[in-house]
Amino acid sequence: MTSPTPSAPREHHLAPAGTLRRSLQLFRAFRVEQSDPDHFYSLLALDSIRELRRWTDLDGAVVLDVGGGPGYFADAFADAGARYAGVDPDVGELTARGSVGANMLRASGLALPIATGSVDVAYSSNVLEHVPEPEAMAEEMVRVARPGGTVVISWTPWLSPWGGHETAPWHYLGGRRAADRYAARLGKRPKNDFGRTLFACSVQRMTRWLADAQRRGLVDVVEVLPRYHPRWATWVVRVPGLREVVSWNAVLVLRKR
Repeated sequence: MTSPTPSAPREHHLAPAGTLRRSLQLFRAFRVEQSDPDHFYSLLALDSIRELRRWTDLDGAVVLDVGGGPGYFADAFADAGARYAGVDPDVGELTARGSVGANMLRASGLALPIATGSVDVAYSSNVLEHVPEPEAMAEEMVRVARPGGTVVISWTPWLSPWGGHETAPWHYLGGRRAADRYAARLGKRPKNDFGRTLFACSVQRMTRWLADAQRRGLVDVVEVLPRYHPRWATWVVRVPGLREVVSWNAVLVLRKR
């Protein structure tokens, strides 16, 4: 069964790409992620498709979405003309909008059940910080992409303001302490529980992996950028230390050799 169609904003409602208006629009939507996920994730998916079109043609492309969840990105990719498949290990995420969407598999990003070199685009949005071995997931995404294919990986760096997710900003005092504080206050463990479903993944860690992947001849770098920043502020991702705090969300755009 296909998932129900969300009440998504249309593309012409998006603020112009690369502008401060876009950054503010995404930030305002981000503030209602928990209370109005349809609005936030639909808007984020539309914006992500627009960004992806800067790097690759999606019309007719075979796309694998690692961490596809309840289908917001599936809808956006389908509207863009892509042939979509998604994987997610979490049943709760897969059924968050009622039923599991079409072309969705329950599987781990650390061991993708996908043939080597079989997709045009390997994409992941906000998943890398939820696996204990982010380098292994990145390797898997490169593996399944065809030569010349595009790999796009975005995640929330641990030291960014939202690094602890719903336990932020207390994660700055330690991830386990922040999760325990959340549990003590609300009587339940956080969905993003440090050491179980949330891990510290820095920009430095992934750029080290990227440098190694380049040395091994796996990928070429198309772009590394802070996902939500206006174009004039993308330089922050090149500054060690600063990028960990102010990037909010980091993106690797790669081309498989």
